Amino acid sequence: MDSEKTREPKYQEQIILRNTKGLTSLGMTTNVVWHEDPRRLLFILARYKFVSKVVSGKQKVLEVGCGDAFGTRIVLQEVDSIRAIDVDPAFVKDVNNRMEERWHFDCEVHNILLKPVDDVFDAAYSLDVLEHISQIDEHRFMNNIAKSLEKDGILIVGMPSLQSQRYAKESKYGGHINCKSSKQLKELMLKYFHNVFIFSMNDEVVHTGFYPMAHYLFAVGVGKR
Repeated sequence: MDSEKTREPKYQEQIILRNTKGLTSLGMTTNVVWHEDPRRLLFILARYKFVSKVVSGKQKVLEVGCGDAFGTRIVLQEVDSIRAIDVDPAFVKDVNNRMEERWHFDCEVHNILLKPVDDVFDAAYSLDVLEHISQIDEHRFMNNIAKSLEKDGILIVGMPSLQSQRYAKESKYGGHINCKSSKQLKELMLKYFHNVFIFSMNDEVVHTGFYPMAHYLFAVGVGKR
């Protein structure tokens, strides 16, 4: 055991945790963000914070396109259970390798474009995924998520706005094939939900301001059609 001591005893628990459990590693995506643009990590976590408050109190929640799921435990603080899915086995392996018992959630490989998840959930969310889905496939994407929800279920979709793409890095923009304006996103969501609420986001702040000036958009759908 390391005999290192902190000057103030109240901080000694930090050394104890480091020595007994080690230091937490970032996920594959958040590791790149931390190296290239640390501020962006704040924006990502703020998106999960917004989701966590909207779905607070739900029992079973589905995350579609979890990536490295670094922010998933923020949502887990507010709900009973999460099932996270991603089409890429490399990301799912990374998530499960970093899984901690205290913050456990199910994470598995699943392509939502092929079929719904074999369970029914109170709520679902999908952040930074829809912009990578072609318009030809977006209805299968939405339909299969909706089929995975209870009749009064909630779906939250987050994505960069269409207007923001003129400022995006070329490498990022290349993968964004289906960004939408607030009007387009709402029209798509209304095909599957009776009620849809749009929120703007700039940096880490979520608001109800002027949509064309939003860098990021949230659509909250409530009540399946």
